[in-house]
Amino acid sequence: MPSSAPAVEIEVEGRVVRVSNPDRVYFPESGLTKLDLVEYYRSVGPGIVTALWERPCMLHRFPKGLGGPKVHQKRLPAGAPPWVETVQLHFPRWNRTADELCVTELASVLWAVQMSTVEFHPWNSRRGHTEQPDEWRIDLDPGPECDYARVRRVAHVVHEVLDELGAVGFPKTSGSRGLHVYVRIPPEHGFADVRRAALAFAREVERRAPSEVTTTWWTKDRDPAALFVDYNQNARDHTIAAAYSVRGLPDARVSTPLRWDELDDADPRDLTVHTVPARFAELGDLHADLDAHPFPIAPLLAWAERDERDGAASPPEPDAVTDAEPDAGVSPGEAP
Repeated sequence: MPSSAPAVEIEVEGRVVRVSNPDRVYFPESGLTKLDLVEYYRSVGPGIVTALWERPCMLHRFPKGLGGPKVHQKRLPAGAPPWVETVQLHFPRWNRTADELCVTELASVLWAVQMSTVEFHPWNSRRGHTEQPDEWRIDLDPGPECDYARVRRVAHVVHEVLDELGAVGFPKTSGSRGLHVYVRIPPEHGFADVRRAALAFAREVERRAPSEVTTTWWTKDRDPAALFVDYNQNARDHTIAAAYSVRGLPDARVSTPLRWDELDDADPRDLTVHTVPARFAELGDLHADLDAHPFPIAPLLAWAERDERDGAASPPEPDAVTDAEPDAGVSPGEAP
């Protein structure tokens, strides 16, 4: 049923964002509305802006709430104010370009929520060097029979290896069943080399925890109880939910930065739209210092060369999960 509530105007940092249908329910389980989402993102504003800063960003939109279809949208939705910034990307498979959202201020985030965005999925490169990632992403992806206790144990192994390398990792919940660890890297290599380095790291973690970790390429060949260290998240046009992004799950979980000493106690089910604002107010942005710790990936590329000399197979480049035509999305006439 259409919403009858009048539009609300939100002022943020000198911008005014008009929120239509503010009482439209996006999360039926809890009754969370579009305006609730806007207020959530306002409450973690510095964190979400830092996570998205100048990165091409895919939008996961739910025009009818979680009960309706989910739209993976690369192109900026129609009707954006002139102050919403974009970055143009080329998609070789289609030989087409798309202007994706490129956040430089909180108002752009709130406008995207007005356009029915729930999740923000940025690239691991920035618009000044879109083909050279500056973020190495370690994705701890549990199989269907892998429990969270195993995810935690493997995260400690990841921390151990990073420490030995002299790399500073910044963990966060995925907002679902896994964990992510981000490492800032200088934008000096292409996606293929960063993925190759990520694979070498994943293999080292697998060597240290062989009964718990897999790097097996094909899903069908993996032990369903194993944890996959997903190096493919460093491939071009692969994105994962940003720090502080809400996830499209019934309980409105948030992909939430953690301290390493919280890993054994933090439960992703407790980190939601309802609880993260107070946590953010108390702790601030735990990823705020990420840029201060760049790690050159040369040691990982040396590991990759060693593994290849020893006969390790080189998996093929994956097709991007998001590799739909870049203008895929709902029609411009659909009400947000």
